[in-house]
Amino acid sequence: MKHTLKSFFSFFLVLSMTLAQAQETTPKPKQEKTNPTEISKSKTSDDSQQIPDAPLTLVNLEPIVKKSDSIPVKTDRYGVRVGVDIYKLTRALYDKNYKGIELVGDYRLTKKYFLAAELGNENKTTDDDRVNFTTKGSYIKAGFDYNAYENWLDMENIISIGLRYGFSTFNQQLNSYKVYNSNPYFGEIPVIASGKKFDGLSASWIEVVAGVKAKVFDNVFMGFSLRLNRLITNKEPENFSNLYIPGFNRTYDGSFGVGFNYTVTYFVPIYKKKVKPAINIKTEKAK
Repeated sequence: MKHTLKSFFSFFLVLSMTLAQAQETTPKPKQEKTNPTEISKSKTSDDSQQIPDAPLTLVNLEPIVKKSDSIPVKTDRYGVRVGVDIYKLTRALYDKNYKGIELVGDYRLTKKYFLAAELGNENKTTDDDRVNFTTKGSYIKAGFDYNAYENWLDMENIISIGLRYGFSTFNQQLNSYKVYNSNPYFGEIPVIASGKKFDGLSASWIEVVAGVKAKVFDNVFMGFSLRLNRLITNKEPENFSNLYIPGFNRTYDGSFGVGFNYTVTYFVPIYKKKVKPAINIKTEKAK
């Protein structure tokens, strides 16, 4: 037993010495020495490989002028428009006491103003309760129209207001009349036939005109107008009043009259003018 323990102690002693020797003989890893110059070079190379920052963009604070899209040049046509009053022509179909014709025309003077005229002839028999008479004569009117409508593109419609000076020469024929009886006890006085004629009559007036003309086909226009008349001069025969004046129509209160016409006209172009539209300039700041 004693020899056994001695052998174990000897074995452990030799083993411990061997392990200690092995630790001393194991090579330690060498630490590389870094040179400060190399460190600075490596930092410089790293910095050169970095992506440089993008330069700051300059902001223009001045307003930028931006023009609108181009608009095609508009062309205005200038010329003469001639036609007829179809109301007077067709009236003879249903009114046996009327025959008449009126020719109408205008000339475009500027963009908005038109020279206008009407020329006509009338033969009308007026049958009232107390008098029956026939008026025959001719008339002419001249003046201007102002177009208050702003057309789009190539439209040529007209909404106008204008002024006319009218002059008429005519004659009156008194066909029959009734004498007014203030005392109907003895009954009505029978109709008295006359046939007396008054020649060399004349009248002049001014009239305010409001009308519309619309283009329905190429160069063909249809329109109508309303007229308010005021007599300036009126040459009347003795013992008879001009109750109807050609071109002026029937008189009311002795000096006022109203009129109406419905026309079909044809436009004859003579020349054209180019109208350059105003260019709208928009200013906006850069964002």
